[in-house]
Amino acid sequence: MNDPRFPALRRRGFLAAASGAVGVGALALTGCGTSGSAAPSGKGDGKPKRGGRLRAAFAGGGAGETLDPHLSNLFADVARAKALYDKLADYGPDLSAEPRLASGWEPNEGLDRWKVTLRKATFHNGKPVTAQDVLHSYRRIADPDKAFRAKASLEPIDLKASRAIDARTVEFVLKRPTAEFPNVLATFGAYIVPEGATDFDTKPVGSGPFRFVSFAPGKSAVFKRNDAYWEGAPHLDELEIVVANEESARVNALLGGQVEYAHELNPTTARAHEGKGQVEIVRLPGSAMQSFAMKTDRKPFDDPRVREAFFLIADRKELLDGALSGAGEIGNDLFGKGYEYYADGLPQRTPDLDRAKALLKRAGAEDLTVTLDTSPVAAGFTEAASIFRDQAAKAGVTVKIRTGSKDSYWQDILDHGTLCSYRSGAMPIETHISQRLLTGSTTNATHWRHKDFDALYQQAQSTKDPKARAAVYTRMQRRLHAEGGFLVWGFADWIIGTARTVRGVETDAPANCLDWARFDKVWLA
Repeated sequence: MNDPRFPALRRRGFLAAASGAVGVGALALTGCGTSGSAAPSGKGDGKPKRGGRLRAAFAGGGAGETLDPHLSNLFADVARAKALYDKLADYGPDLSAEPRLASGWEPNEGLDRWKVTLRKATFHNGKPVTAQDVLHSYRRIADPDKAFRAKASLEPIDLKASRAIDARTVEFVLKRPTAEFPNVLATFGAYIVPEGATDFDTKPVGSGPFRFVSFAPGKSAVFKRNDAYWEGAPHLDELEIVVANEESARVNALLGGQVEYAHELNPTTARAHEGKGQVEIVRLPGSAMQSFAMKTDRKPFDDPRVREAFFLIADRKELLDGALSGAGEIGNDLFGKGYEYYADGLPQRTPDLDRAKALLKRAGAEDLTVTLDTSPVAAGFTEAASIFRDQAAKAGVTVKIRTGSKDSYWQDILDHGTLCSYRSGAMPIETHISQRLLTGSTTNATHWRHKDFDALYQQAQSTKDPKARAAVYTRMQRRLHAEGGFLVWGFADWIIGTARTVRGVETDAPANCLDWARFDKVWLA
């Protein structure tokens, strides 16, 4: 959740390095899925209660913040956008697309035309959400003169040829077969706004669960319950999103009773306060891929034997415990553990220093020295780098650590260096592949470029049968597991804190999905 362009997380920003961006990278208040009667931080009690104001603290972006949902990039932006707006679809617990403003979708046989039906929903001004609003929103996002976050994700759509069949039906014409087109509808930032909307900061009108009250950029945004919301009115009377950039400020505000929800806590903070009775610590599992990225097109990692040796050097449990205080689960050199299409049948890698040494010897890489780029841009990065340096030394490999700037790290590592710390937020496995592992991918940190691999991706996108498509994705992941460039050592929990009065919080899904930073299913006891 550290790629500033999408699904890895930015230091003060969004989660998912997925946009071709953090991407990287999915940070949920109620988890993915809509349940509405979940327990307070894992403790069951009672029926939802109506009323009250919930104050939620997020890192923000200062005086330049906006309520324009198509510019959503920081965590606070997304929380505000989800309060005011809806998308056609969003991600479920396994990161598959689930209908939202769309009640359903159906492709043609060629998978290059999709008919999307809208549910009956209204904007805050009472006007219905129509097919024309959808087309207007997507065409606005795709404006070549604008830097809207979802632009790259909408690229498969031929928006000139797409049309409104009637008020509640859109026919999307695609440039090529796209079996995973619902992922496009669910993409981060693809919110539906009314046709003709221009004032997003003083008179924003959406179809979301809350209505606009006030907005002070870099400080606070206040919203009130939308009683006409298509999915049912929120339990809360009001929601206030307050900006607190430093984690210590968010924690202190929670402990002092100034807020009821504190977003983005680090594992050390969570461990210090968990079970102490003052606040509830909420952990969202599988939320952030933790890895090292090896550039596969340059020495020494252009030799697959060296990459395999590094896979076998890593002691994943030691990395998880030392860098993240055990807040997560070990990885297996593949993105998306627990997500749709994940190849969970592959054997779990364990350390094997003897085989690692033998591989390095066969590759002529004995006494190897490499530089590992890292940065304090993300929790656990510098700690993991130091731990891996010590692990590599046991295999005769010297790892020199180079610490980069927080502000430029994600851009720097795309094309420079050979080995780096990498993190990504939750996104569909298909999106991870398309944005990071194809020859033309714009955020290809491992420089994995293979025409036959690209062809398998196109085969998957042209395969209508889900089981047959899953088999193609498994083939792709088998290859990545054997010789890819991502050494995925863990999947970190995303951690938030709530007051003990907060109810409706679920913990069974990763961040970045439907109910992350969404407050209409939450209530105050």
